[in-house]
Amino acid sequence: MFTGIIEEVGTVSRVQRSGSSSFIEIQAKKVLEDVHLGDSIAVNGVCLTVTHYGGGTFRADVMNETLSRSSLGSLTTGSPVNLERAMAAGGRFGGHIVSGHIDGTGTVSDISNDGIAVWYTISASPALLRYIVEKGSIAIDGISLTVAKVTDSTFSISIIPHTAAQTILGSKKVGDVVNLENDIIGKYVEKLMKPADDTPKQSNITMDFLMKNGF
Repeated sequence: MFTGIIEEVGTVSRVQRSGSSSFIEIQAKKVLEDVHLGDSIAVNGVCLTVTHYGGGTFRADVMNETLSRSSLGSLTTGSPVNLERAMAAGGRFGGHIVSGHIDGTGTVSDISNDGIAVWYTISASPALLRYIVEKGSIAIDGISLTVAKVTDSTFSISIIPHTAAQTILGSKKVGDVVNLENDIIGKYVEKLMKPADDTPKQSNITMDFLMKNGF
């Protein structure tokens, strides 16, 4: 589990794509301070498993499912990426519950300045927008952000200079694709409100029916 508070911006040092298997190698510092094989590190919001590390880099395998659901397939050598280690027990919970499991991608459709803040408008599919609510939480490339506005086809967030400086969001341009993870609570609520497939169906046999038929 992650919090959406980015620890550092790393740099892709190598990308290998070979048929159905791929891996990326990322140069980093802070997230490698206590790294172990098998650790989870969120890369642009995607939870990846460390399979090798050393020399100031770590490597992670990337499955086809991950490539199709996220923007990781567009990364190249030199690409900057947001990095966050999995939350430690007892650590500060500064963002919101982020699983690192991307729901899909959105596209930056507008960027505008508002004093010290910068507004980003993201276009997304109806399947993603149904879980996005005003003043709710959203993870964009792994960054925990508050939704400021929602329309039928877009949502908007506003960031402070610190967020722009400490993440890759500040370098995004109109037309760029970003990873999106909806607030998991909304998805669970929707699932639990649906009747289970094994819910016993109500019988048509009533007491009145039994009495009329001599029972």
